[in-house]
Amino acid sequence: MNRRQPLVLTAAFAAASLLGLGAPAFAQGTFPDKPVKLIVPFPPGGTSDITGRILAEALGKELGQPVVVENKGGAGGTIGARFVADAKPDGYTLLLGTSSTNGTNSAVYKNLPFDGVKSFTPITRIVTVPGVLSVTSSFPARTYAEFYKLAKESPGKFSYASSGNGGATHMAMEYYKSLSGLRIVHVPYRGTGPALNDVVGGQVQMIFDTLASSYPHIKAGTLIPMAVAAPQRAGELPNVPTFVETGLKTFNEGFWNGVLAPAGLPPEVLKTLHGAVIRALRTQSVKDRYAATGALVVEDTPEAFTALITADIAKWKKVAEFGKITAD
Repeated sequence: MNRRQPLVLTAAFAAASLLGLGAPAFAQGTFPDKPVKLIVPFPPGGTSDITGRILAEALGKELGQPVVVENKGGAGGTIGARFVADAKPDGYTLLLGTSSTNGTNSAVYKNLPFDGVKSFTPITRIVTVPGVLSVTSSFPARTYAEFYKLAKESPGKFSYASSGNGGATHMAMEYYKSLSGLRIVHVPYRGTGPALNDVVGGQVQMIFDTLASSYPHIKAGTLIPMAVAAPQRAGELPNVPTFVETGLKTFNEGFWNGVLAPAGLPPEVLKTLHGAVIRALRTQSVKDRYAATGALVVEDTPEAFTALITADIAKWKKVAEFGKITAD
């Protein structure tokens, strides 16, 4: 009996190993075996928060563990982003990154406490949100051609509102100015709400913002859309041209959200997370919920997402130089 016992144990171990159940697998554990945190670097209730919560619910089902949204707002998203950059790279702390946190902030903050690319492991973009240039209803233009002619003939006469100095909407409008050659004065506000209110009220002539924020006012007729920053026309605004159609060939993207982990994420964990996020994004209910917010679902490889962020930062640094923009 004693002579046969080692053979029995060896055979059992071999069988378990073939099933992925051997002792080494138990020792290493299987990711994930506890809840995952998704850090949203902005306060609750905003577009990024809604985007993150839609993903968290679906991603939790794919991973078999709860994905808990934790809001860490402040400093244009840098507080939440730094929290993730400093976290252990084990896959249990993720960032809902944005065009600001991993894009424009790298261009306008001189002392940013992390690198927008090197401090993270990009996993994938999840959505892009079209941007739309709109004017107040009393503005004497109803088409982009009319708008451009008026602005070109009156440099410095008109002004635009933004959600804050150095933010994504401010930078996008400055990028537009650099491409179009128009001179339009910037009026920064503390948040999108106050900026929109003053444009709707006619105190400022125009605003470049997300379609999600602007659309209720466009639908009410208090804002008039001129052009959309997106790869194709927005379904909500089929008669409004894209900026590409107006001749600005490189102004073809809106604002993005994506998922990132701290730098140094193990390849096997990256593979698990990427696959789970992609499966979540392909769920019809997720697509429908994002479509209701004006967002378009995007699937990137980690390599493509990394390349996008790198190119974005380089672009925004040029825009910051053009507009002499800093946020410190």
